[in-house]
Parts: sequence; structure tokens; C-alpha cells
Amino acid sequence: MSQSDVVARLDRLESLDAIRQLAAKYSLALDMRDIDALVNLFAEDIRIGRDKVGRAHFKQWMDETLRVQFTGTAHHIGNHIIEFEDPDRAVGVVYSKNEHETPTEQGGCEWVVMQMLYWDHYERINGRWYFRRRLPCYWYASDLNKPPCGENKMRWPDRDEYEGAFHSLFPSWQRFWAEPPSEHLPSVAAPAPLEKFLATMRDGSLDPSIKTR
Repeated sequence: MSQSDVVARLDRLESLDAIRQLAAKYSLALDMRDIDALVNLFAEDIRIGRDKVGRAHFKQWMDETLRVQFTGTAHHIGNHIIEFEDPDRAVGVVYSKNEHETPTEQGGCEWVVMQMLYWDHYERINGRWYFRRRLPCYWYASDLNKPPCGENKMRWPDRDEYEGAFHSLFPSWQRFWAEPPSEHLPSVAAPAPLEKFLATMRDGSLDPSIKTR
């Protein structure tokens, strides 16, 4: 193994850890309402909506969202898969189990638990890793005492119920239910190439449209 190979492998290991730290820092900054710390985890030219660019716009949107919708939150990150597109760009999936103290229009509150994942794009800029984009894909959100069985598992108080996009990233979910097993032994696809596990699972599918509260 050449010296350049060793350097590249060490860089990859350091990058993996830096990216994992991004996800953990995001949760802490969000839950502690340090909005400056939060938005500084994203690229300086982060796009907000269709026509706004920059951390200041992102801070304004986050501040308004967190003040109106939640009294308090806790985000517990879990599984984290990271794959590199090149030495300075990567994609990833992060599972997150969240809790929200959510005020209601009647003056009370609901304790809303949520299961979701983030589809992330990461970029190294001037030697430092940032979020380029985070796409939140929700499976359910429901009061702790109201298990979200059935359809339309996104059940915020005082809002219409709707279906999340948790499974929409990966076409295997629809195929699994559309193709019941037969009496014949099934075929098995070849393993995904290295650094292509997520791309293979995505199978060219488009990013879903995400509905928020």
C-alpha cells in the first residue's frame, strides 16, 4: 500500500467521524435552541425554499418554526449510513427518534413522539464538513398515548392527518407489497458495489415531496 493510499484511507476515516459529529451536533443545537450553532452546520449558501439563500434566512425560518410549533424537543439519532461520492462529497441516511412537547389550540399540549430518517447530502468546504441538504422523511408522529396504527400516521394536534415519506425514498417498499412470494425459489440480486449501497437501494428514484406541519 502506497503512502498516498494510506493518506486517503486516513482522510476517509476522519471524514466519516466528522460527518457523524454533524448529525449529533445538529440534534444538540436544535434541542438546546442554539440556532446560530445549528445553521452554521450547513453550507454558507444553503438554499431555503425556492428563492432564499444563506444562513440568515435559515435562522429566521428555524426560529419562527420552533417558537410556534414546539415548547421543547429531544432528537435521538440512531443508524447512520454514509457513502462518499468523491473525497469532498457524501450522502447519508440517519435514523432519528424524536419527542416534542407540542402546544394545542385549546391551551394544553400533546407529547408527540416521532420516527423518521434524514436523507443527507454532505460537502467538505475549505477543509470542513457541512450539511449541503437534509431531507426529513417521516414515518409517524403521534401523541404518546395514541399509537399511530393504520394510514396517515402523521398526526399533529389541530392538523389534518397525512402520510409521511419514510418509505418513499426506497422503491423496495412498494415492490415488496406488490410482489407476494410464489412457490418457486426466489432469485437474489448481486450485492451492491462498494460505496453504492444507498444508490442501489434508491434505484434511481426521485426525492419525495415532503409535507411539514
